[in-house]
Amino acid sequence: MGVPGGPAVPPARVGLSPAAEALVARLTAQHGPLMFHQSGGCCDGSSPMCYPRGEFRVGAADVLLGRVAGDIPFWMSASQYTYWRHTHLTVDVVPGRGSGFSLEAPEGVRFLIRSRLLTEGELALIDAGPPPPTGENLSEAG
Repeated sequence: MGVPGGPAVPPARVGLSPAAEALVARLTAQHGPLMFHQSGGCCDGSSPMCYPRGEFRVGAADVLLGRVAGDIPFWMSASQYTYWRHTHLTVDVVPGRGSGFSLEAPEGVRFLIRSRLLTEGELALIDAGPPPPTGENLSEAG
């Protein structure tokens, strides 16, 4: 990873499946800039929620896990981050309607998280860098 001889670049912590990438492109065309938030909780509360950027107020302790599809911020609640900090998350899309206000609901699909454990090497690169930004450091437009 990174430029030969240059500093190693930490791996992305979140990404999109091809199906989610296509849906995000459609939602962006309909709604403008987007954001994701993963809050935790039970049932659909543990699904990633997609909102028009700025329509969801990010808390000071929320963690900016990364950006997907170019510049779409993916936020996670601090409590969820504690549990998921050792994983890479892939946002996927599956048939069915979730409950909530996520933008994909009218499409008859819902976003879903698929995860894998980060390797020891990936974790070492992440841990060698600065901690991820939080809502205290950045605006929700991030």
